[in-house]
This record gives sequence, structure tokens and C-alpha cells, in this order.
Amino acid sequence: MTHEPLDPGTIHVGDALPPMVIDVTATVIVAGAVATRDFMPVHHDRQYANAQGAPDIFMNILSDTGYCSRFLTDWAGPDAMIKRLAIRLGVPLFPGVELTYTGEVAAVSTDGDEAIVEVAFRATTELGEHLGATAVVGLPRRRTPR
Repeated sequence: MTHEPLDPGTIHVGDALPPMVIDVTATVIVAGAVATRDFMPVHHDRQYANAQGAPDIFMNILSDTGYCSRFLTDWAGPDAMIKRLAIRLGVPLFPGVELTYTGEVAAVSTDGDEAIVEVAFRATTELGEHLGATAVVGLPRRRTPR
């Protein structure tokens, strides 16, 4: 997905970020675990996950971090730099659900030639909140041509 750079001058506290929906399948969970080199069996072996008390395999935190980053950069565009990301996990993420990311701008400030945007967001399923997060995103401020 190609995006135009986000103009920091158009960002205001309370602005909603566009939602992002992920169809969570067993393949998505296993592929994320393999891609992040997390070979813990609870992320790819249903029988092992069941033996640990889980009803199915579940997503790992590194995959969650990747999806959080994607949510932010899909909104902020190619010039965005994620400076800080804090994630609090909630309900586990099992195959067969839709995961929906929503968020809003919590603060906007400047630091030299950079806009600093604080974002609060969450990812939910029908089971409840899978994760709550905050992030700080840096965006180059646009210069007015002379």
C-alpha cells in the first residue's frame, strides 16, 4: 500500500486513525511466529497449546508489535518514524477472529523540524481488548517553498 506523506499541520488532538482489520487465521499466527523466529510450540502446535491450557494456538507478542507498527505507519505514511511503542496485552488472540485496530491522536507537539504525535490505540476482538497501546511518532514538518 503506497501512501502520501501525512502533513503534520493537519493533525489534531482527538483525530481518529483509520481502523485496520486483520482476519486472524492459523496461517497468520504461525507465519508471524516463524517470521519472528519464535518457535515456542504454543504458536504453531494446537495439541501443545491445549496441553498448556489454551483452546488453540495464539499470536506471539512480536507479531503484535509488527501489526501495531503497520497500523501506525499505514496512517502516518512513509516518512513516519516510530519513536516509542508501549503495548499492554489483554485477551489472547486465537485463529478464527477479526482483530480491529482503532486509535486517536492524544497529543501533538514539535521538536525542531519534526512534529511529535502521541497516539493511543487498541486492538479488539469479540472476546475483548487484545491489546492497548501508546506510541510516539515523529513526522518531518513540511517546509513552505519560498
